[in-house]
Amino acid sequence: MVIPPGLVAHASTADTSTPEDGPRVMVLGDSISAAYNMPTEAGWVALLDDRLASVANGEAINASISGDTTASGRTRLPAAIERHQPDIVIIALGGNDGLRGISLSELRNNLTSMIETIRASGAEPLLAGVRLPSNYGSAFVDRFLGIFAEVADATNAAFVPMILAGVAEDPSLMQDDGIHPNTTAQPIILETIWSVLAPLVHSAPLTPAADSPSS
Repeated sequence: MVIPPGLVAHASTADTSTPEDGPRVMVLGDSISAAYNMPTEAGWVALLDDRLASVANGEAINASISGDTTASGRTRLPAAIERHQPDIVIIALGGNDGLRGISLSELRNNLTSMIETIRASGAEPLLAGVRLPSNYGSAFVDRFLGIFAEVADATNAAFVPMILAGVAEDPSLMQDDGIHPNTTAQPIILETIWSVLAPLVHSAPLTPAADSPSS
């Protein structure tokens, strides 16, 4: 089940639908994960939903919103976790932080806080690194990308070094703006994520249904 990006952040009631038997993977991302400028079903999160359904009877929940920063993701994460009760949360944010000149210390703090929030809920985090366009200068681009590795190492979180590996450097896989991947790139992004996600999918303890009675 893929929930259209943009609807997630505005929902305020708990999801009481019957959960799948397998793991629920929630993607907290920006336009790179929100199927920007393409049909929702063509995006890598929709492809992940298909993959999870076929190999683990699971589902992907797309909690991505175009334009999101790590600060806005950090703010809406608790409600998204409460609503969707994920077993695994993929953090795919940070690109807009770089584009808006948000400090590296704030980026680090927001990523670390989100990982802590995910773990406190009983879910497993997976952090995806984001590399800025080369016109930001090689020194800053490297420092920015390095923050993701530092946070993953400090928190012992599962880590995809660069979500657009094998994509961003190939103009034929990018949209005309040079920032967003096109439809051809989506299966490549899926495989990049899956290479790290697969072991978590097969080992993650499943979160109990949110409406289970308590005594």
